[in-house]
Amino acid sequence: MNLGEIPPSGFWPVLYFSDSAGETVPFAVYQFGDFSLDCGKFELCRKGRRLKLERKPLELLVLLVTKHGQVVTRDEIARCLWEREVFVDIEHGINTAIRKIRQVLGDSSDLPRFVQTISGTGYRFIALVTAVELTEPNQPSGDTVDLPPTPPEISATPVIPTAAKLHHRLWVVAALCASVLVIISIFTLGPHPLAARFLDRDTHAAVASLAVLPLNNLSGDPNEEYFADGMTDELTTMLAKDSTLRIVSRTSAMQFKDAHRSLPEIARALNVDAILEGSISRSSHQVHMTLQLIRGDTDSHLWAESYDRDTNDVAALPDNAAKAIAARLNSGTPPHANAPTIKPEAHDAYLRGHYSWVVGRNEDAGRYYQRAVDIQPDYALGWTGLADYYAMGAVSGVVDPLRALPQAEAAARKAIELDDSLPRAHATLGGMIFFNRGDDGQALKELTRATELNSQDAENFHLHARVLCALGRYDEAIAVQKQATAINPIEHPGAMAEIYRCTRQFDAAISEGEMRLKDFPMSPDLLKQLADGYHWKGMDKEAVEMLARRISAEGDLPLSAAVRRAFETGGYAAVVRFQLAAVEKRARTARVSTFELADLHGRLREHDETLALFEQGVNERDPLLLLLAQSDPAFDFLHTDPRYRSLIQKMGLPPMY
Repeated sequence: MNLGEIPPSGFWPVLYFSDSAGETVPFAVYQFGDFSLDCGKFELCRKGRRLKLERKPLELLVLLVTKHGQVVTRDEIARCLWEREVFVDIEHGINTAIRKIRQVLGDSSDLPRFVQTISGTGYRFIALVTAVELTEPNQPSGDTVDLPPTPPEISATPVIPTAAKLHHRLWVVAALCASVLVIISIFTLGPHPLAARFLDRDTHAAVASLAVLPLNNLSGDPNEEYFADGMTDELTTMLAKDSTLRIVSRTSAMQFKDAHRSLPEIARALNVDAILEGSISRSSHQVHMTLQLIRGDTDSHLWAESYDRDTNDVAALPDNAAKAIAARLNSGTPPHANAPTIKPEAHDAYLRGHYSWVVGRNEDAGRYYQRAVDIQPDYALGWTGLADYYAMGAVSGVVDPLRALPQAEAAARKAIELDDSLPRAHATLGGMIFFNRGDDGQALKELTRATELNSQDAENFHLHARVLCALGRYDEAIAVQKQATAINPIEHPGAMAEIYRCTRQFDAAISEGEMRLKDFPMSPDLLKQLADGYHWKGMDKEAVEMLARRISAEGDLPLSAAVRRAFETGGYAAVVRFQLAAVEKRARTARVSTFELADLHGRLREHDETLALFEQGVNERDPLLLLLAQSDPAFDFLHTDPRYRSLIQKMGLPPMY
């Protein structure tokens, strides 16, 4: 068969295969829902009945369907459909064409089933698309082939003997669908970077770093967002485990969710060689995921794959994809022991728990994690999540540390017993050993193990730095936190300023905080560290302004105004007393961290009250107090007090003063 062209009245040539007998066979018929789109006949049908659709809307529908799952920009549409036409209102033409497509498909812009608007960018065809195998010219059979949004590269026009036509029909359909996108690029764009995606794949340096963009949820159900985000996180984790690539953290990549920026821009912002993007949808019985790997500097296409799995076989999907990507980039790690098969119900509960954890709903996360391990007691990730739930409850002061810390330690140990390769489980265990037992040697051993297992998880480095700081190993703490900030400057923008403050380097803390404030002007964490840095430097006016901004960033504008008024009437001490009254009021109905109260009394230099709370926090194993007992400047006036020094010894901390 030879590839030929029969250009209709439109923007790009419809491709045909012609066999040796002169029989003309169009390249594909696409099906989606009740509709079929015959690109050879250039017609749209519903249940076999031809639908009326004008030429331009039909051309646009063909373009969207052949690139299903991908965003087609308005600029790309204009180049493809209107490049050779003059005196045309292209913006109006695109809007009209989209409106007519939606009318004929019975679609809605608010709740789209077929054409999704990507605000400010373009459109995406989101329905599941299949290409029909052709048994006779233009006559679809019952067999279909799922097409990935981005097809494999076709290096040459295929030549297939006529006698083998039926045997190779599926291959022909896939090859032609690949060819159509190549020729769209060449004929409409000429020498353009888009063509490089297909024609110039292996002419660049090796890929050493990669960011996984959040998978688009194409299920048509916002309640499935947890599933898309969870699979993104698992894919990120498995790439770090299955490859030698530097994988950007989920927090850094998550900022580009729904961002209308080009992939080269995102790659530059994240300082990576390549971007992995894709989509995922789940029905009652099947999960469909498409992925494509794009080189950042040239926007060239490196790899693409489409996966279909039964809903009972989803847990292994991120690992399968990660191994394929690592193999494509020649960066695979030695095979690791296969984890036990994960029950679908346990996996779904874990994903729901992880999503709740990420968005800050810790109680919901705990319930889902508990459900996961109840369903499958040998589910290591479920135990890791449960350990994080208890640890967060203890650190935030919401749960009694005397109860939560042992539970967190036990859950982390169970996770490691099931899978020793989980870095997060080692990090959590290290923190719990430090808080619960005061065994700094074993705690640091586990924290070091966590960073060795995953050198790109900034959170593990951050916890390591804080424990080092609590032990008075300040130079090491600064070095480790610099590593954490370099890996992920987004997760804890105030962390470096906090380390400097704890080491009494107030000028450095202020300088660091002011520099990062340009990028994170609404970060409560950063505003708090700046407020503390200014106060301990003796700049109380600036400190209160940062405190008020922090409260505003958290959404309490009346309280922010009240803090400013308190400073005007009574200075910094009045502001602290105002805060203390608010915390004590909250403590009447909910649990609060003892450290929070001790810190405020310490700022007022109230000796007896501070020491009493300090002793209570030591007896409770309050994690924040253990971290900041000697590094918080609020307690500096106690350092020579024998009672204070006795409490430091009771905590198992090496005395620093």
